[in-house]
Amino acid sequence: MAAKGGAAPATYSPSPTTHKKKRAPIFTDVDWVRPDGRDFHHCRPAFLRTGAVNAASGSAYAEFGNTKVIVSIFGPRESKKAMMYSDIGRLNCNVSYTTFATPIRGQALDNKDISAQLHKSLEGAIMLDTFPKTTVDVFALVLESGGCDLPVVISCASLALADAGIMMYDLVAAVSVSCLGKNLVIDPVSEEENYQDGSLMITCLPSRNEVTQLTITGEWSTPKIHEAMELCLDACSKLGKIMRSCLKESASTSQE
Repeated sequence: MAAKGGAAPATYSPSPTTHKKKRAPIFTDVDWVRPDGRDFHHCRPAFLRTGAVNAASGSAYAEFGNTKVIVSIFGPRESKKAMMYSDIGRLNCNVSYTTFATPIRGQALDNKDISAQLHKSLEGAIMLDTFPKTTVDVFALVLESGGCDLPVVISCASLALADAGIMMYDLVAAVSVSCLGKNLVIDPVSEEENYQDGSLMITCLPSRNEVTQLTITGEWSTPKIHEAMELCLDACSKLGKIMRSCLKESASTSQE
């Protein structure tokens, strides 16, 4: 595989001022420490690269901690004759896991569900009317599942679409938060997701400050939802800047 663009891993944690309350440990008998030693409101370092697959129209590689994803874009190509005529383009998304992505084989998320969520997150950001009667295929492969697979897939796919030259209103950044006891944990790893009481994921267009998808599972109080959304939106804004820097570096490298 060849690679272009991208810099050293960068952080995109929300600002400390977003949450001023002192956090309490989840367990009353001992202080709870995250498996990777991060603070509750610190995201994993993000490493991004474009041009990971030479045969694709565009591609990107993302590494967030132990979560590693590669996305390839093919098209726009002429839609199949069996499909009804459409004056706007079609988006086809497929997410799969390698057999070695998880410690236990077959433990990965449902491919159809995560593919549908990827489609929903990206569809609102793409200018589908710029490629009528054609289809763009998005193929995401999770090389290693280390937690927050879907947000990483979405962000990586957005970067790959931009690398392919697909017209978009803005890049799409995604961040999730897990509720563990009374605490909110941003960008959780697999161990934290296994014990979470609930999760909240936001995908947004950072430059336009628009949300393309909000997914909530578990029981949440209204104040907790507001707090989690603030954390996610702040982190999405910073992740968007990292993604744009990756594209700028990629463009400058290709011109040299």
